[in-house]
Amino acid sequence: MAEDIVERVRVAGRKQFLYLPHAIRQMSRFDRMITAQEVQTVAMTGRLVEDYPEDPRGHSCLLLGYGEEDRAIHIVAAPKDDYLAIITAYVPDPSQWSPDFLRRA
Repeated sequence: MAEDIVERVRVAGRKQFLYLPHAIRQMSRFDRMITAQEVQTVAMTGRLVEDYPEDPRGHSCLLLGYGEEDRAIHIVAAPKDDYLAIITAYVPDPSQWSPDFLRRA
């Protein structure tokens, strides 16, 4: 069940966050500047967009949440036993997503 992955993300996120290098690069881009707090908020309160049960890095998912100034943020997260791996985080491009950022255009 897809919603199970969201609960696993939240459980892992209550333990510790691990930001993979790709996530750090994406978060620190000048045109994005996504904070760790924004990523953590999305992980703990975000809505499931896509489930990736066959991800080679382990079962992961794409979540949508909102950061500072109510901007939409997508994160890809993979729950592990002792931490939540943040694979990437980005501000979704409106030309590539539905207006609510829940479906690819």
